[in-house]
Amino acid sequence: MTRSSGAAVGGLLLTPGAGAGRDHPTLVAVEEAVAPLPVRRVDFPYRLAGRRMPDRAPVAVAHLVEEAARFAAEEGFAPDRLVLGGRSYGGRMCSVAVAEGLPAAGLVLLSYPLHPPGKPDKLRVDHFPQLTVPVLFVSGTTDPFGSPEEFDEHVAAIPGPVTQVRLPGAHDVRNDHAAVSDAVVRWLATL
Repeated sequence: MTRSSGAAVGGLLLTPGAGAGRDHPTLVAVEEAVAPLPVRRVDFPYRLAGRRMPDRAPVAVAHLVEEAARFAAEEGFAPDRLVLGGRSYGGRMCSVAVAEGLPAAGLVLLSYPLHPPGKPDKLRVDHFPQLTVPVLFVSGTTDPFGSPEEFDEHVAAIPGPVTQVRLPGAHDVRNDHAAVSDAVVRWLATL
């Protein structure tokens, strides 16, 4: 099946945070909200193997490269028409993969972990200057992984267009999957 080459986005690949799987309620809600856009929710190798410790970046990135290529080929769109993203660790790994050269139409970063809680000196932003695609950040206003002020400071290093949506709540914007999904739907419409 080959999709029209006129559409900017061919599909959305979503990944979970470190403590969750591909069926996390936020990821499911986003998939339902963006229908009929093809969505693939994927687990990382550590989760597939039944381990609790998340994969290091090289393993996670290699897995994303394989999954993205497979998804684009199966759905019949060019790899650079795929939007990648996910929650927390998953979104961070997608952003690292894109910074390292994985083709993408954009990044959806939900509850991005700017730094570990209580450790603002351990930033996870070194790759931001390599992000030239459009990026959506959806974050809680009281997220211990990064305050609104910290996000404002560090996303300025991203040369691609950045959209930030802040919702009430902490790292897991609980019981507001609709607001997260709505932010993603509205942002995808701009691509």
